[in-house]
Amino acid sequence: MTTREMGHDAAPRVSFFNDPVIRGIFYQVVVAALLVGFIFWIVGNTAANLAAQNKTTGFDFLWKTAGFDISFSLLPWSRESYYWEAFLVGLINTLLVAFIGIICATILGFTIGIARLSSNFIVSRLATVYVEIIRNIPLLLQLFFWYFAVLKAMPAVRDSIALPLDSFINQRGIFVPKPIPDAQFGFVWIGLALAILAVVALRHWAKKRLEATGQRFPVFLTSLAILFGVTGLVFVVSGASVTFEPPVLQRFNFKGGLALPPEFVALAFGLTIYTAAFIAETVRGGIQSVNRGQTEAAQSLGLKESDRLRLVIVPQAMRVIIPPLTSQYLNLTKNSSLGAAIGYPELVNVFAGTALNQTGRAIECIAITMLVYLCFSLLTSAIMNWYNARVKLVER
Repeated sequence: MTTREMGHDAAPRVSFFNDPVIRGIFYQVVVAALLVGFIFWIVGNTAANLAAQNKTTGFDFLWKTAGFDISFSLLPWSRESYYWEAFLVGLINTLLVAFIGIICATILGFTIGIARLSSNFIVSRLATVYVEIIRNIPLLLQLFFWYFAVLKAMPAVRDSIALPLDSFINQRGIFVPKPIPDAQFGFVWIGLALAILAVVALRHWAKKRLEATGQRFPVFLTSLAILFGVTGLVFVVSGASVTFEPPVLQRFNFKGGLALPPEFVALAFGLTIYTAAFIAETVRGGIQSVNRGQTEAAQSLGLKESDRLRLVIVPQAMRVIIPPLTSQYLNLTKNSSLGAAIGYPELVNVFAGTALNQTGRAIECIAITMLVYLCFSLLTSAIMNWYNARVKLVER
């Protein structure tokens, strides 16, 4: 065999610097070194600037007295509370408005998204107008509208508008009766938890039964019967009771009841309305991504339109809906920081605003706030990714 023939059989030699594996490792090392150097430069520059300004660092300020008021808090709060308690108040307020916004925006968004595909001309056009108007107006302007033009334009306390169920609305917010459960009501919560576990088990059994026999079980009606039946039975047997303390108009304000400040109402309502418009488009796109043959197949089986949507179309569309839906949940949570513009005491307003200005610990306050939002985002993404893995199509 000649030397030329041997050269054709042997693999061509690649020079050291042209090896893609070596090049990849080299680029990664360079990028990592630049990143580490940048971090060291930032830390050193920050330390030098703080030393020049004679400022100290650390988290000891969290155990100092805050000395300021918070207009709305689910936790006990006074001027004698500590800064770490202010952090908890802002955190709980942020979680509250984010949780309510996510639930309400999801329900409204799915409703509007399905309405856009309705065969009814008026319904579909009204849904289209809603989506196009809300999506193209900045969220901050919408919050200003709901807060200043709607809630702050309400009548004064003495001229409050009476709502059903002993509720009132005025410039200072919405006042509703406050539920006060007795000591025995804890058994009712236990009964409700057991009922929820029973419903989860029922849904799992019904799914296995459907896959094995093809027979459907009335899961929805049975679940309602279990939830209300078990909870009601425990409520009666335990002798628990709930009293409602209605708000009563005094000389200058309402006394008693539960007060929802206008800042909270405007933020929760604005986030819901705004995010629901984007969720509606996500739902519409997900439904339209399902092959039309699936609808025709469901029609051939004699399924009603509601059953076709609930049992055939939406389950297949969820694999397309969930990824962008996750982004909308993350955006809603982060957009809650705009509550600072209308005075709602969420995390940015209370901790990265008032606490930062009083303590001067900008790095610590901002770092903690950023870490909280990062944890929110990672947790939301983890939950939605888990759900996405459960609803994705399984190929045979």
